[in-house]
Parts: sequence; C-alpha cells; structure tokens
Amino acid sequence: MRYLTSPSNDIRYNLALESYLMKHADLTEPILYFYINSPCIILGRNQNAYDEINLDYVKQHDIIVTRRTSGGGAVFDDLGNVSFSFITTDDGHSNGNFAKFTTPVLKALHQLGATDATLAGRNDLEINGQKFSGNAMKIERGRMFSHGTLMYDVDLDVIEHALTVPDDKIAAKGIKSVHARVTNLKPHFAPKYQHLTIEEFRDTLAKAILHVDNLSQAKLYELTPADQAAVNELTQRVYQNWDWVYGKSPSATIQHRHHFPAGTVDFRLTVDHGHITDLQVYGDFLGQQTPQAFIDRLVNVRYEAPAIKRALQGFDFAGTFGQIPAAAIIDLLLKPA
Repeated sequence: MRYLTSPSNDIRYNLALESYLMKHADLTEPILYFYINSPCIILGRNQNAYDEINLDYVKQHDIIVTRRTSGGGAVFDDLGNVSFSFITTDDGHSNGNFAKFTTPVLKALHQLGATDATLAGRNDLEINGQKFSGNAMKIERGRMFSHGTLMYDVDLDVIEHALTVPDDKIAAKGIKSVHARVTNLKPHFAPKYQHLTIEEFRDTLAKAILHVDNLSQAKLYELTPADQAAVNELTQRVYQNWDWVYGKSPSATIQHRHHFPAGTVDFRLTVDHGHITDLQVYGDFLGQQTPQAFIDRLVNVRYEAPAIKRALQGFDFAGTFGQIPAAAIIDLLLKPA
C-alpha cells in the first residue's frame, strides 16, 4: 500500500485530489490518502444544501461548503479532524462493505486506547453510541474509494450551529441534539495520545495502519506537476462551482420524506394535470448511482400507482437507493399528502 498526505487544508482541493487519484492513479497497489481540512461542510452527493446547512451561520463564520461525489450525509470538518481514504481497484465484492476499510482504522484507534471504538449502523464509527466518524464510498469503472472522517478534537459547538439536521433523523436515534450524538476521540485515548497535534495524530494513525515505525519507511505516492495542474483545474471546475454545491433552490408542490434504517429519502414533486412534471430526489442513501435515471423514468408519468409501477419495472433500485427496499421507495413516492 502506498501513502499520500494532501499538501492543502482546503476541502475542495482535497476532494478533487481524491477524485483525480481514483480515475487516473496507478492502482496496482492501493493508496492510503490522508487530508486535514480548515472549517468546512461536506454535503453528500444527493443532499439538498438548503435543508442541511444553517446558511447564515456558515456565511458569518467563513465555513467552506462543498459537495462530494459519494453518498451519505453532511459532515462538518475543522482542523481537529483527520479524513482518510482508501483508493483501490473494485474487486466486485466491496460495495457497501465498510468493515473492510474501517477495520484497519479501528485497529489503529484501539492501539491508541480507544478500545470501545466500533463500526455501527450503516457506515458510522462510534464509541458507546456516540459517532466520531462517518464513511461513504464511490465506485466507478472498476475503481473505488472508501473514505471517512475521524473527529480527534473538533469544535462540537460549531457542529450544533452549522448543520441543520432534520428532526426525523434526530428522532430516529432517540436523542435530543446533535451534540449528544457525537464525540471526539481525544478523551478516549490513552493519556500519552491526548496531547498530539492533529498532524501527529494523522502520522501516528498512518504508521499503525501501514505497520511501520517511521513514515520514512512507507511507500509514498508522488504527484507529478501534471497531476497537480489537473487537480487544480478540477478544484475550480467542480468543487468550487456554485452549481455543483447548491444548484437551484427546489420548487415543489409535494414533499415526501422518510428516514429509513438504511438512509433518508426526500422526494420533491411538482404535479400538473395529474402528471409528474418535476421530480427532485435528496437524501443520504448510499447507492452508487445518481437518482437521475429514476427521475427520467418518472417525469411526465401519471401520478398514480399503476403508472408509476409500470414506469419503474426493471429499475435498479439498489443501485440508486442502496439497501432501501423498492416497495418502500414506491410507497413513499405515492404517500398521501
């Protein structure tokens, strides 16, 4: 396995570098990629920015907002967080297998003293029911990455204010606030690991995962000047692009939203003369395909069960919505207003 740390603290550059590596890097060996971000919010690919973010707070506090290409929910990062990514070829058996990629991370955290850290739910790492890491995947053309966050010493008060978490997600966890749902790793570590700088935490973690005593022993992945230029171009074209991050504010006459165990789905429909004239799909579900094929099948279809079921015959629901059953998706779409 080769090792790479980002030279930047800008989440937009860091996501661009990850995307570039997945598409263009030599993956004869997997790449372990670490990055540390200045304060930012990273939206999941299918999320509605206007529902997930406290925009006034974000603007006032100069928090960068961008969107990743993987699914899942919004996360807040600051300089107290380390993000990791395993970039590799797709063996055909890893889609949704978060244990495969988080197990080496958890083993490293256990060595640092956080022995209660475990994989929980769909894609979270937790300690005693409190989340310190969210994870997501992207698979495309025989390549993939699985990435996640690690909250070492993040400002939890900012999370509370910056992320507008919908009530149904909080209610599903049986808790009263975002603050009660998350924890930092730092207080769970052995005393000698509770005073690390964020860079020291990153490097300690990397050495444990790579099984080396010094990172000089690790096999580095080197970026060429051409690689760096391509990543800079991708940063500007996609991750700094307003349309990619925010798009257009949705207009809809019907909203059906539900938090399933395998993720939240939020349908926004405009129905005119009994036909679906516009459909937008948001959520933190973990399918690998975008919802566009689902939308294309339903626009201009009569808004009634027989017509919708006919239009969706043969559709790959798992590819778009992950582990949420097809029948549940259709029921939600047709839910009475």
